Amino acid sequence: MTRSRLLFGVAVFLGSFLLFLVEPIAAKQLLPVLGGSAAVWITCLVFFQTALLCAYLYAHWLSRNSQWGLHSVLLVLAATAAIVWAERSYGVGIGSEHPIATVFVALGAWIGLPFLMLGATSPLLQVWWARTEASEVPYRLFALSNLASLLALGLYPSLIEPHFTLQTQRIDWACGFAAFGVLCMVLTWKTQSVSGRINVDEDSSIPETSLSHKLLWVLLPMGAAMQLSAVTSYLTANIAAIPLLWILPLAVYLITLIFAFQFPHLLPRGLVARGLIVMLGGLAYMLSKTEVSLPLRISVLFFLIEVFVSCFFFHSEAVAVRPERASESTLFYLMFAAGGALGSFVIGIVSPLVFRFNYDLALTFLVTALLASVVTWKEGWSQRMLWAVASIMMAVLVSWLHVAYQRETIAAVRNFYGTLRVKQNHGYPGSVMRTLTNGTIQHGTQYFGTEQLRRTPTTYYAEDSGVGLAMRYCCEGRARRFGVIGLGAGTLAAYGRPGDDIKFYEINPAVAPIAENVFTYIRDSGAHIEIVEGDGRLSLLHEAPQRFDVLVVDAFSGDAIPLHLLTTQAVALYRKHLTPSGILAFHISNQHVDLEPPVALLAKAAGMEAVRISTGPKDEIGEFGATWMLVTDNAGILALPEVASRARPAAIKDGLKVWTDDYSSLLPVLRW
Repeated sequence: MTRSRLLFGVAVFLGSFLLFLVEPIAAKQLLPVLGGSAAVWITCLVFFQTALLCAYLYAHWLSRNSQWGLHSVLLVLAATAAIVWAERSYGVGIGSEHPIATVFVALGAWIGLPFLMLGATSPLLQVWWARTEASEVPYRLFALSNLASLLALGLYPSLIEPHFTLQTQRIDWACGFAAFGVLCMVLTWKTQSVSGRINVDEDSSIPETSLSHKLLWVLLPMGAAMQLSAVTSYLTANIAAIPLLWILPLAVYLITLIFAFQFPHLLPRGLVARGLIVMLGGLAYMLSKTEVSLPLRISVLFFLIEVFVSCFFFHSEAVAVRPERASESTLFYLMFAAGGALGSFVIGIVSPLVFRFNYDLALTFLVTALLASVVTWKEGWSQRMLWAVASIMMAVLVSWLHVAYQRETIAAVRNFYGTLRVKQNHGYPGSVMRTLTNGTIQHGTQYFGTEQLRRTPTTYYAEDSGVGLAMRYCCEGRARRFGVIGLGAGTLAAYGRPGDDIKFYEINPAVAPIAENVFTYIRDSGAHIEIVEGDGRLSLLHEAPQRFDVLVVDAFSGDAIPLHLLTTQAVALYRKHLTPSGILAFHISNQHVDLEPPVALLAKAAGMEAVRISTGPKDEIGEFGATWMLVTDNAGILALPEVASRARPAAIKDGLKVWTDDYSSLLPVLRW
């Protein structure tokens, strides 16, 4: 009996560990197509929640139809699919023009069936446990599964990614899945051999769960999933563009699941409800101050506390109304998963398609208050009035944000890649300034006054910046050809002279119309301008050699660093498109990631020389502090007095490995 319970526990733990381990592995394989945007992870989260819903549906069906043979066949097919995925390093068949479809098709093809079998494990084995042990459904196994998920989530960025290549990760994961499959086959045989099916429903003393409770099985997890998705999106877009920041809300979410199922009475219900309304009120007030920001650590801490309180409230309330009948346990998990999929779908898919601005967090707070009103309705008029007022306040917050976002905004658009906003306000005396932002990241400014002022490159691209020096001195006395990965406001077009060619590569289809119509750098440029839509590396891969004098790689200032642009294979591709004396200009200004050592290693591996050029901010003329790295075989340009006086040898960090398409890790270069 003890051995049987141990097998059940190991299977649940291993299944959940592999489930959360495969998520970052598969998501990382998508980056070469989708450019590393934070939205990639949010959309992956929608896929995983949807796939988990399908897995729970399968578990619910199998618990009522003892198709042991089918289950065994699916385990074998899933193990085969895992092995095939591990051995083949292939990309996505469709391009970035349909990013949401790309995520779903790619993940479905790569890990769909294995994910289905892993996701079905926890609810299915709980029913099997109840049958073999002739006992109640062991809901604590769900807490064990979430503990395993939390462990996988922590180990991947800290231990697995820094020390193993992507292919090794896939192979090891496939081996783990094979072991999981064998263990599940054993448990399938043991459950099949149990004589006399246990039917708890025959006990008339256990009532059937009411329809209202079943509805809460969906709505409460939906609220928790909306909190997870909305807070993750807000933190990475509006608080701090920090890679791996998405781990923290997800870890808190998993902790609340563990506490809710293992220690449902850990915190008094009244205390949790009061804490929730305090957090909603405090953060709603902070959201209303759209032009004011708190220190980074305080902001992140407050939001993580709010996620914990709200998700624990939702999950503990869902556990409080879980079924007593063993036969309804898989239905409970099915509807629980349906709520999670619905919540992530609303935030990750629907909201970017419907709204120009990011109202996700305010709308989530409104839904949270409404659900709290429903849950506490029976507790009397004091609770009803309290949450009714809270709901009204959250609705007012949504309206207020709409008004605030409209202020000073002359253009705004939202899509898969983020929320683009152009603000217009007063700059120098007698001038107007336009600024393009994506969340907290500024992608360019332009001053409108005199013609000279309008044509002056600003922000990170000033004339004394690394890219400014490269473009000015790369090839005096002849027409030049530039390539730029990352369009922004099109500021670098200001360096174009008659006879020059500048080719921009931009993955976000919403950027080009803004750069061409709201800003005038492209229209005013003397060069011939071409804009290519799609990921820069993939576009270059399918083009004939471009013979660029300078190739600018400017895609690393945001929250998710597109690492596929910083590998040995990428540098080899860039060199193919450069002239023999051409220059690679990497923009590495980033508050949270030190990209100098990885770029220096790439240059050394390619046999090229790398220098760092840093310039300080000059607020009076619209220049930001900027750090550029110039990588080239052209020693002549690096020896020019204008360049040599500002350039410093690139530093290489001890112990850092060169990044390839099969290996990269941001953890060693994060600025702690």
